Amino acid sequence: MTKKLSEIKPGKSARITAFSSEELFLKLMEMGCVPGEIVTVNQIAPLKDPISITVSGYQLSLRLNEADQVIVEEC
Repeated sequence: MTKKLSEIKPGKSARITAFSSEELFLKLMEMGCVPGEIVTVNQIAPLKDPISITVSGYQLSLRLNEADQVIVEEC
């Protein structure tokens, strides 16, 4: 079942399947977020923006509107 990365709860992992924005894809690809990569949601800020994820062995913060454009499959 596919979801947006912004819908994944803290502590859960998911596999990136697609991006809904080509511009965001290029930005995140440079940081190791590519389709097939496993991401773990670490924390979500109290107002839901930003979220902290672990991908490719390092932590990354994404704005909510960016996380909405990352399509994942929960593991």
